Amino acid sequence: MNLNQQIEDWFISRKGQFLSADRPFVTLAYAQSWDGSITTRRGEVLALSGTESTRLTHQLRSLHDGILVGIGTVLADDPLLTVREWDGPNPQPIVMDTQLRMPRTARLFHHPDKQCWILSVREGNGEFDKLAEVMTFNCHEQDQVQVPLQDALELLRNKGISTLMVEGGARIITAFLRARLADAIVMTVAPRLIGGYKAVGNLGAMPVDELPQIRPLYSEKLGDDMIVWGDLHYGVTAR
Repeated sequence: MNLNQQIEDWFISRKGQFLSADRPFVTLAYAQSWDGSITTRRGEVLALSGTESTRLTHQLRSLHDGILVGIGTVLADDPLLTVREWDGPNPQPIVMDTQLRMPRTARLFHHPDKQCWILSVREGNGEFDKLAEVMTFNCHEQDQVQVPLQDALELLRNKGISTLMVEGGARIITAFLRARLADAIVMTVAPRLIGGYKAVGNLGAMPVDELPQIRPLYSEKLGDDMIVWGDLHYGVTAR
């Protein structure tokens, strides 16, 4: 069995064991260097995945109902978030854009078969509402500027998203880990040392014994890259 089939079988088994009906099963999937960097500096794009691992990423997209990125990723990379290197359906594109900063020229506004969903704390306007479906959330007292993740995930689940792939960027990855809302991870590790902007930022005051762990941990070489995957656990609150 090749690596692509191994990971697909693992994913199908893992999501089948997920018990929560309130939110989607969440997979973090991103590429980083050996020193944990995703780019040289914030706001710049650095292609890290090789050909084989790019195909794996597109395979993972096809297995998820939705795919989520932050506005920083849209502004830096202008992604389309479709399945192009693998046979399968496109996931629903979703952008975390608290202040509705997406440019009208963004490729996600011209998706081949789906209207982009935007999670925000601002109401849409007439022009935006023609381009995307804007879902507006009230900020919690402790977080005056960010979309409340738990509320957003509950809404996505109610809209039919049972599996969600989170591709980044770093703020989004870190936010899901801090909130203990990521259930699995598939990480591409490229054979480079960059010393740049890290994929995972400050996890706050999380106790050491509750920091995210990958358990069980699987790894295998794919082309020049190393693929690392497994379930995410948070100490005594492990799912």
